[in-house]
Amino acid sequence: MPEEGATHEQWWLALKMARQSQELPLRDGHGRPFKFSQPPELLEALHRIDMKAGGRVGAPDAVITPRMRDHYLITSLQEEAITSSQLEGAATTQEVARNLIRSGRPPRDRGERMILNSFQTMGWLQQLQDTTLTPELVLSLHRRITQDTLDPGDAAGRLRRSDEDVVVGDPYGEIVHRPPPAEQLQQRLTHLCAFANGDTPTTFIHPVVRAIALHFWLAYDHPFLDGNGRTARALFYWAMLRHDYWLFSFISISTILRQAPAQYARAFMATETDDNDLTYFCRRNSR
Repeated sequence: MPEEGATHEQWWLALKMARQSQELPLRDGHGRPFKFSQPPELLEALHRIDMKAGGRVGAPDAVITPRMRDHYLITSLQEEAITSSQLEGAATTQEVARNLIRSGRPPRDRGERMILNSFQTMGWLQQLQDTTLTPELVLSLHRRITQDTLDPGDAAGRLRRSDEDVVVGDPYGEIVHRPPPAEQLQQRLTHLCAFANGDTPTTFIHPVVRAIALHFWLAYDHPFLDGNGRTARALFYWAMLRHDYWLFSFISISTILRQAPAQYARAFMATETDDNDLTYFCRRNSR
């Protein structure tokens, strides 16, 4: 509640000024930096993730036994592939999708192809946790996720062009986000990779915050005609595995996002409308 005698606007201004924000290399379309702060609830969430998802301390025997680990891993990869594709419009039931993956049969339609692509890509990412991220690798990642699912067919694995107008709209047809112009994408992707690899900034950023910011960054730039959400979530996985948060091999973040899609969307919008404050997105995605 505001202090006595202060308006809501005055109280909010004082609160914002009291925040100790750290700038990120990510810039908006006007060159203004995104930033984040670390309120107690975010620090608590990061500590919980550190304690439960990193290293080998406390890992259940069932997970670190090779046979059971493979079982849980495959189940998790299936769940993430299915749910991530459903978030992007794949109209396939969970049962049909699981049978598709298990049987090895060819996909019958675009929705099934999206799911199979995502499953195979998530398995590929497991082998890349020690690999330096490059623009070429991001393009390869997008190509694997979207192969044979896009119109035009050559859109998989390439950046959108200047004649391809891409915007993000709400269910009512209103434009809620206009990504940076295509002419900036190659340079922005290079900066994204430098951030992902820990080359920038020179100050310490918690690995989970870095992974969340990487997810936001690619979604904000929207460098592809389609498949941006799936690619952003895949980069989040890569970043978490790169920093030894092994438990995330067994967690489907898309399942969590699907449970509260409105909160996920609001976190994006709050970040952009409140002076590029990524704290909203970090808090939402570290819970």
